[in-house]
Amino acid sequence: MVFPNRPQGDPVGQDAADDVLPLPGPEGASITVCPDGPLLVRGDVEIVGTDGEPVERRRQTVALCRCGRTSIAPYCDGSHKVRGPRRR
Repeated sequence: MVFPNRPQGDPVGQDAADDVLPLPGPEGASITVCPDGPLLVRGDVEIVGTDGEPVERRRQTVALCRCGRTSIAPYCDGSHKVRGPRRR
């Protein structure tokens, strides 16, 4: 990853303000990581499938599967709950 405000070879840390790059996108859009669960995507964000085509979206907030067990991919169907929490 290239950070335009940091000299080449300079270490990149998560606490450095220069490491945060503004991303183009709609105002108010957000992605929330749920512990041992899905990604909650809120706002007017286009979701694109592995084939490069947009995925139909019927709600402003959707849950994207991270465990791979869902039967309604890419959306979460709650299958992660059967598995139980991940060991860290």
